[in-house]
Amino acid sequence: MEKLVQAASPAEWRRISIAIRYIAFAVIATAVNFLAQEMTVQTLPRHPLMLSILVGTIAGFVVKYVLDKKWIFFDDYRSHRSEARKVVLYGLFSVLTTAIFWGFEITFWTIWGTNFAKYAGGALGLAIGYVSKYALDRRFVFRGEGA
Repeated sequence: MEKLVQAASPAEWRRISIAIRYIAFAVIATAVNFLAQEMTVQTLPRHPLMLSILVGTIAGFVVKYVLDKKWIFFDDYRSHRSEARKVVLYGLFSVLTTAIFWGFEITFWTIWGTNFAKYAGGALGLAIGYVSKYALDRRFVFRGEGA
C-alpha cells in the first residue's frame, strides 16, 4: 500500500480525489432525490409516482449542479450570460440522463410493484446517468475547466 501511495503523481491524486467527490455527490444528490420523492408521496398520496419522481428530480438537479460546479469542475461565476449558458446545457444533458433514470425507476416499479423495486431501479438509473453526465458536463458545460 505504501508503494502505491508513493507511486501516485499529484495529477493522479487529483483525479482520484475528484472521482471520490463525484461519487459522494452522486450519493448525496440521490439521497436528496429519494427524500424529496418520499416526502411528496407522504404529503400527496393520491397520484404519487410521476409527481414524486418530478419533485425528486428537481431537488437532485439543484444539489448536483451546485456541488459539481464548485467541487468537481472548480468553476467560478463569470457573468449572468455564462452562468445561464451553463445551467441550460447542464439541464439539457440532465434530460438525457433523467430519461435513463426514469426509465429504470418506472420499469422496476411496473415489473415488481414495490417501493423497494422503484428505488432500486432509480438508483441503478441514476448511477448510469451520472457516469454519462460527468463526461458530457466536462466536455460541453464546464469545458474541461478544473477537472
